[in-house]
Amino acid sequence: MTEPTLTLHGLRLSGHSHRAELFLSLLGLPYRFAESGADVRASAPFRQLNPLGQIPVLVDGDVVVADSNAILVYLARRYAPAGEWLPDAPDAAAQVQRWLSVAAGEVRYGPALARLMALFGAQANRAAVEATAARILDFMEGHLGERAYLAAAHPTIADVACYAYVAHAPEGGVSLEQYPAIRAWLRRIEALPGFVPMPASPVPEAA
Repeated sequence: MTEPTLTLHGLRLSGHSHRAELFLSLLGLPYRFAESGADVRASAPFRQLNPLGQIPVLVDGDVVVADSNAILVYLARRYAPAGEWLPDAPDAAAQVQRWLSVAAGEVRYGPALARLMALFGAQANRAAVEATAARILDFMEGHLGERAYLAAAHPTIADVACYAYVAHAPEGGVSLEQYPAIRAWLRRIEALPGFVPMPASPVPEAA
């Protein structure tokens, strides 16, 4: 069997890594997953790939791409050039970019950070994190109440970027019970051919 030319350096429990892994799977691309814990990320070989020591990092032959959203853009342009996952039209491309920014902003500092606090002991202002999570989830609920996907009438990398940390928000003590449109959207993503889940972690008991 031919060795895959694509290698994804990441962590299985990282939503950032899962974005890249999910998209690789949705595209049907063979790849090797290299588990990259703190010791690996501190090593000289890894720092040659990403001097910031962050995951995920995608290696595609001689091409090295760091940052989860950058990886999504690269894979869409390199392996899905028809434009379905990352549209070419300016208005459609702008809608995708908006949600990539949301994934790196409100989702990162809301549901994702709440999960980091609950599972890995990250330090942050819990009230501020919960307020950010509520604000973005309320916005997404209203947005998805009128459409099937975030940025277009079909799935795009916007959906891939936002999926993991929203789906796993309950692991950070952020309930999705009051968000039926979001839950329906999550089910649509999970029904896509090639979908792979991120491993589940325990949901904390309600106080």
